[in-house]
Amino acid sequence: METPAQAVIGLCRRLAEFTEEPGHITRTFLSAPMREVHRELRGRMEELGMTVTVDAAGNLRGLYPAAQSGAPRLLIASHLDSVPHAGAFDGVLGVVMGVALVDALAGRRMRFAIEVVGFSEEEGVRFGVPFIGSRALVGDLGGVGGDYSAALLERRDAQGQTVADAIRSFGLDLARLPEARLAGNTLGYLEFHIEQGPVLESIDYPLGIVEAISGQSRLGVCFTGQAGHAGTTPMKLRRDALAGTAEWITQVETIAGATTGLVATVGRLEIDPGAGNVIAGSVQASLDVRHVHDPVRHTALEQILATARQIALRRKLAVTWEQRMDQPAVAMNAEMTTLLEQAVQASGYPVHRMPSGAGHDAMILAAKVPAAMLFLRSPGGLSHHPDENVLAGDVLAALTTGLHFLDALENGQRTAERRAAP
Repeated sequence: METPAQAVIGLCRRLAEFTEEPGHITRTFLSAPMREVHRELRGRMEELGMTVTVDAAGNLRGLYPAAQSGAPRLLIASHLDSVPHAGAFDGVLGVVMGVALVDALAGRRMRFAIEVVGFSEEEGVRFGVPFIGSRALVGDLGGVGGDYSAALLERRDAQGQTVADAIRSFGLDLARLPEARLAGNTLGYLEFHIEQGPVLESIDYPLGIVEAISGQSRLGVCFTGQAGHAGTTPMKLRRDALAGTAEWITQVETIAGATTGLVATVGRLEIDPGAGNVIAGSVQASLDVRHVHDPVRHTALEQILATARQIALRRKLAVTWEQRMDQPAVAMNAEMTTLLEQAVQASGYPVHRMPSGAGHDAMILAAKVPAAMLFLRSPGGLSHHPDENVLAGDVLAALTTGLHFLDALENGQRTAERRAAP
């Protein structure tokens, strides 16, 4: 007989079959395969007595009622879209875990409703803008003060279709976008997610409690020198932009390695003219710096850029940069995180608090409601990869922890009701 953990893994792999590319897992915002995912999950949700809707941003929402009407609700959610050539668990696991927890309640009603949400978009693949699904819930789909502006709705994908076109093509009503916003009595938000890294595996722990989601700085950095003939220009007379960039990259690595918790990456280079027998005249480099404490990140960034200036000056190069993102760190709610830690302990598993270096829907919801996040170990540290996986024992640990978490919230609601009673 299939165990609950095996059922979770099996459903994730079933949903992975719905893809835009045969042989690969690729599922972007409101693409045709998303209909199949919705149909599969809707069936499971309705079997459990959940009321299922799709809001105007394309989020699948299943509501499991509370014991009494008018009760607050807990959101359990993650995203249903993927990067190109993805694995079967990033995002989807968090939605399936929510359904599995409702199943594990076996019809029991709690003092709060449970709304399981499958966000339509988190990765930003189709339109270059991430978190469309979760931003709709917090009323910030336009990105400016809750404005549902044309700035987002008129963005186009590679085929020329706009976000508004995609919403209409999915059979949804743009005029109802404001209705996607959270109910005013939302108790909190819980997200299950694979770690997407090697930390939990390195310490042999099944679960990790996310304390904060790292802030990010992303820049474009350009070193400019002088292109020249590779055979006729003496080494001492060169102004080699690529050599200067290479020296700087090693310093980026050194600076990051000397700062606890900091990660810094130069992941992309564009070399001009880019010929094997020509000294590089200019190099465009990407820079990605992350840390859970914004002052630490900003200090490190200043040091990295100062180093770039020093290298450029010594090598007779010019260096410029352009900031493309400055995303503040987002802390998870202290009370919810403590409840989650207690739930891990009650389940008999070791506790490990950790930051998330990747962005998640939880960082969007945390701006409006108390949010908590639980990581499951990623075998091999793999994610955004076809070999992405989870272990059945870790899924069982997460399910057990989730049930203890629900019980802790139930006890908290019971206490709050007693205090409020006349």
